[in-house]
Amino acid sequence: MSFDPRTSFGPKVAASYDDRPLGDEEAAVARLAQLAGDGPALELAIGTGRIALPLAATGLRVDGIELSASMIEQLRSKPGGDALAVTCGDMSTVELPDRYRLVYVVFNSLMNLITQDGQVDCVANAARHLTDDGVFVVENVVPDPMYGLRQDRGGVDQYVDASHIDPERVSVEVGRFDRVTQRVDKCHIGLGGAGIRLDPLALRYVWPSELDLMARLAGLRLRARWGGWSGEPFDARSLRHVSVYGR
Repeated sequence: MSFDPRTSFGPKVAASYDDRPLGDEEAAVARLAQLAGDGPALELAIGTGRIALPLAATGLRVDGIELSASMIEQLRSKPGGDALAVTCGDMSTVELPDRYRLVYVVFNSLMNLITQDGQVDCVANAARHLTDDGVFVVENVVPDPMYGLRQDRGGVDQYVDASHIDPERVSVEVGRFDRVTQRVDKCHIGLGGAGIRLDPLALRYVWPSELDLMARLAGLRLRARWGGWSGEPFDARSLRHVSVYGR
């Protein structure tokens, strides 16, 4: 499957990206505001501003880095979107002149970097942007329940998941993944009266322990890890983690 984040997060995806809120936005903003103190804050893969805009509404200065021009355009169309300083570029390499009390990347966006080197570079880049007392926050899925319990068919691990079914519309996710490279190639498929819609995506899943080592390479250490934005305990049944790193 061919994948280019510049096109895979294009106008169609950007226009519908916020159609279904995850429901944890309020808790995420409250936690990030607490960790940011007086700020400023930097969001990597800021997207359409789902988190950045309400965080900025608390009075905190929030800057962003985003690879997709379409996502930035969608952010700009929202109230307050023009007030955020957003740089279009790769979050693993773009370096801004300022330093931040909080740098964060949410909703599995670290996995949009589809090589281990890219993820390592991103964590190092986040560390470079921190003040001495700053923290780097990552929200990410725990791979075990997402990709570890699938069947191997003909030497290829793959899955089909029906995420939505009603009389008017069906949404299906299909994917294949490589346990060696940890790369997942998947496609969200929408079936309905308007026809068929395909939204391809490639990811590289990363284990919490692997992320901890990436942070250590960047001079950071794990300070806290929760199972969600409300501070839920992180344990063997957690489907995601919110990890906080600092020097």
